[in-house]
Formats: sequence, C-alpha cells, structure tokens
Amino acid sequence: MAQRTGGPSGGRSGDRGRRGPGARGSDSRPGPTRRDEQGLRQELRSMHGGSYGRYKSLSGTWDYDGFTLDVQKVQPDPYAPASRCQVRVPADTAGFPQHLRSNEVRARALAGFLLRAAHWQLKRSHLRVDPGRQEVLDRSACQIRDGEVVLRLGIDLPGRGRTIEGRQAEQALCEDLPAAVQAALRYDTADQSALERFVDSLEDTDALRRALPQQGLVAFVADGAVLPRRSGVDDHPLPDGVPFASPESMRVRLQVPNRGEITGMGIPEGITLVVGGGFHGKSTLLRALEYGVYDHVHGDGRELVVCRDDTVKVRAEDGRRVHRVDVSPFVSHLPTGADTADFSTDNASGSTSQAASIVEAVEAGAKVLLLDEDTAATNLMIRDARMQTLVAKESEPLTPFLDLIRPLHGQRGVSTVLVMGGSGDYMDVADQVLMMDAYRARDVTGRARELAAEATGRHAEAETFPPVRRRIVDPRSVATDRPKIRARGVDALSLGDSTVELRAVEQLADSGQVTGIGLALVSMVRRGLLDGRRTLAEVLDAFDAEVAERGVAAVDDRYVGDFAVPRRYELAAALNRLRTLQVSGFRT
Repeated sequence: MAQRTGGPSGGRSGDRGRRGPGARGSDSRPGPTRRDEQGLRQELRSMHGGSYGRYKSLSGTWDYDGFTLDVQKVQPDPYAPASRCQVRVPADTAGFPQHLRSNEVRARALAGFLLRAAHWQLKRSHLRVDPGRQEVLDRSACQIRDGEVVLRLGIDLPGRGRTIEGRQAEQALCEDLPAAVQAALRYDTADQSALERFVDSLEDTDALRRALPQQGLVAFVADGAVLPRRSGVDDHPLPDGVPFASPESMRVRLQVPNRGEITGMGIPEGITLVVGGGFHGKSTLLRALEYGVYDHVHGDGRELVVCRDDTVKVRAEDGRRVHRVDVSPFVSHLPTGADTADFSTDNASGSTSQAASIVEAVEAGAKVLLLDEDTAATNLMIRDARMQTLVAKESEPLTPFLDLIRPLHGQRGVSTVLVMGGSGDYMDVADQVLMMDAYRARDVTGRARELAAEATGRHAEAETFPPVRRRIVDPRSVATDRPKIRARGVDALSLGDSTVELRAVEQLADSGQVTGIGLALVSMVRRGLLDGRRTLAEVLDAFDAEVAERGVAAVDDRYVGDFAVPRRYELAAALNRLRTLQVSGFRT
C-alpha cells in the first residue's frame, strides 16, 4: 500500500493533510469509515452540495481493486491550482514483462507509453496527466519501479462556486480513474504490439546515440527520417515532408539492438558547415540535430536522428546578464577598461552574450556546439579581408568565431556544426561542407576546398583557445526558503522573486524541464551539491551522478507536481541567467 501523505500548498507533500479512518474535514463533519473505493463513493455522495473545504477529507490513501489512490494535496478552493494525487499499480497487477523494463532506457520508454495511454483515456475527465510532447523524457508523472507503475495525476475537484459537485467528483475518481487504470496501466489490456514497438524504438535511439563517440561522429541522421514539422507550434512530422537521404560519401552503417543495421548520414567530429539557399532545409536539419539529444516517440520521423549527449546549441542573446565569465578568447579589450577575463554585465550585447554562452557551454562540459547564422551575432562570427584592412586589429576588440573554431576543436576537443549561408570564409576552416538543396543533402566538400584554395587576403586573428576558467558559484545565489517555482512554458522560470529568461536556451523541449530546473537548483543547494567549494562543472557532475542513482528523486523527492529531469546544460544555462548569481572565485 502506498504511504499516506498529504501536503500543504506549494506542491510539497508532508504530514499536514494526512487523513485516516474517522478523519474530519474542515467543517468538522465525520469522515469516511472505510478507506476504499466504496468508502470514497459514499464520502463524495455525502459531501455533494457541501462547503468546498470538505474535500480536505479526501487526503490520504484509498484502496481500490488492483491499485491504490493517494490524494496528496487538495486545493483549498475551485480557483486554486489543481489537486494532486498518485496511483500505484502493483507489479503483479500491472503485469508488464521484465523484458519491457529490463534497463533504465526501456523502463523510461514503458513509462512514456503508459503516460500517453492514460492521457488518451482521461481526455474527457476532470483528471489529467502530463504526457509531454514528441520527446520521451524522464518524467515524475510516471515511473516504473520494479514493475510497479506509479502515475501522478492532477484533478480540478469540481465545484459550483464554493459548493462541492460530489457527483462529478465521483464520476472522475470512481468511474473514470478505474477505467483508465484498467485500460492503460495493465499489460493484459494494453496494445501490446504498439508497446513493444515504442520501447524497442527508444532503445535503438539510445544505442545509436551511445555509439557516436566510438564511431568518431557527433551526429547521425537516418535514411528515411522526416525532419520537417507541420508548423512552428505543431511538432508532429509534416505529412508530405521529404524523407532524408544521406550523401553516399557520408553514409555510414550502424547496428542497433532491435532494427539491426541502419544506414544514414554520419556527421564526423571536427567542423561541419551546412550551406544552401534560403528555405532549402538548413535550419530544419539543425533543429532536428538540436533535439537529437532526446529520444522521440515511435512515428515521430526523428527517432533515428541523434546527437551526442554533450551537444549544446548557442546563439546571441541581447540583454542577458553575464556574471564573471572569461570572454577574453573573443574579446581582447574594451574601451571601458573592463577585465574581459572576468567579465560581467547586466545587459550584454549580441556579441558578448554569444561569447559568454560559448564559454559557459564549454565550462559545463559541451563537446559539440550547434550554431545558426540567423541567430548569431554577425560581428562575432566573421571579419572579412576588407574589414581587416579598413579596421586595424588593435582597434577591434572582437576576435571572430571563424578564427577560434579550429583551435576550439584542436585544443579543447569541441566540434562545431554551423549553418552558414552568408560567408564563404568558413570554407577555409571546415572539415566537411554539406549543402541542403530542396531538403536534399549533398556533400560539396570537394568544391568548397577548391574555392577555399583561392586566396582572399584574409588572415587569421587567433591560433589558440585557452583553457576555460572554472567558476565557483556562491550557494546563496539560489533562494531556498520555500521559493515558489513556476514554469512559463519554455520561455522563463519564476524562482522565488527572480525570473530567469530562457527563450534563448533553445534545446528546452518541455515546460516540465523548466520546472525541473527550478527544483534542481534549490535541491542542489539544500543537499550540499552546490556548496561554494565545488566548481560549476563539479556541481553538474555530482547532479548527474545522483540522477543516475536516484532518477527523478534527485531533482526533488517531495514535490508532488509534474516535472521532467533536465539536462546539465540547460540547468547550467538557467543558473548563468539567474540575476542573483554570484561567483565567489575561479579554479583552472
């Protein structure tokens, strides 16, 4: 039986709110004498038309036939955030075979499938679950624990004004919920063939991603993948999208556990330039690579489009805060005399923000950078021969990325995939040049090298990329006194009195990750991971180790709302954009 827990406001569970046999609601009427489904029916019928506060008597655990319902947090009125509850289906009742949950990846896939099945079953109910979008993330909403299925739900307990609608609540909790559990959370009633395909597909994706470093690749795009999406707000595949086909010179063959051998385009380590005319698919390819760090649902079209785990998309971001970042590789000096090796500003320009984001990504452990000229700062990307002649280097503090991209790879092991349509100078430094032509990929490396052999008169302005200075974050940067955490989609995080702008953190796929970031930041301070002695990279390493050991509990083990486990790179990006961030020192 699940532990009986209730919870105060704010999404936390705790002793306050526990109810046992004979417990009383807020208006002192007797509670149910039976903590089972029949007792719940009787309770809901008896409170129909009563004061909304009587719903508090629902807190605690109710035994159903084949599962338990734990009402963890009850909303105080109809206009408050939804009540929270949890369903536990024992392993012998759920009946999902061991092979469907034999490792962490398959268990996460199984949970993702069940979430979507439960969401479908509850679409017309007061109950709701968080199934996510096309990405299959590690979500608090559904977990598989030794075969037991744990499903978290929200419910807007029905009321008319401040009067209880007991009959609607009974329909939701005593009719809709058991029906959904029976149809969605049991193997004997599941669409078993669809479930097997879903789990096998995710395992193949994960295996493919893990194989990339051993193959000397940073990314892979399978033949037949569908990259275009229906629209900017609909992430489903475009029905008539052009299937991807690898250029023969870049085609590789890889083995995965369930599909066997697959073919597709392998993007090698080093510097890959993606060129082509406007609207021919350059940014569509890069967008697919951005999300290639995640697994996708079967049928998404991008199941076998993968990037290495340590891939980060960077861009310019006017107005962001930068705190004590060594941007000296990109900015040698400033007219103000500010130290660019220890640079801070509350209102970064496009160039300084992009420089800081690159350094921060490398500090966090990124080994692959993705950039698109459309969202980059032009003056940080290029400085052609004519401009070099007109403006002497001693008068130009910026060193363009063009001259740092090779030492960044050669000396720091960081590869780059760059979409570029406006500057041919990048052909001089590219290892591979890929042209997108009407969504069809062509390897034009040979022709690009012929063009690069023609002298332009341009000279390189840098030959080294120095080691990144490792920052030590003051734990007092993060408010931990019961801060309110709220995601505003994927655009912003409210953390106590602070708002963290995340619009430029483009690999955030789901608002659940944003909530997870807020919870993780607070938890890292409370548990001593962010302790004022570890470097930021060491803090992230410790967080990753806890996630590997404890799963969602490493993010927060008391929060009863929905969240997804964030990647270390988005976690670092949010911390770097926190306007209360304070860095106490450095370590090389």
